[in-house]
Amino acid sequence: MGILDIIEEAAGAFAADKALEAADPDAGLLAKGAAAFAGFEGVSKLKEMLGGSGDAQTEANENDSGETAAADGDQDDDST
Repeated sequence: MGILDIIEEAAGAFAADKALEAADPDAGLLAKGAAAFAGFEGVSKLKEMLGGSGDAQTEANENDSGETAAADGDQDDDST
């Protein structure tokens, strides 16, 4: 885990806490803790969903290309 990951997660927790404070100024400690945790975890999930892991996307593209090439090869064999 790099320093940038820690900064991103802390920023997510801070933003979620400030959003809760704006929505409910009288929120209790438990609600603020839950918001901070949601922001902390939300950053990593959002990063994952937006393509933070390029290896999985590259692997999926390679699998699709291989299947398409195999399908094209099968069609050529059947037509001869």
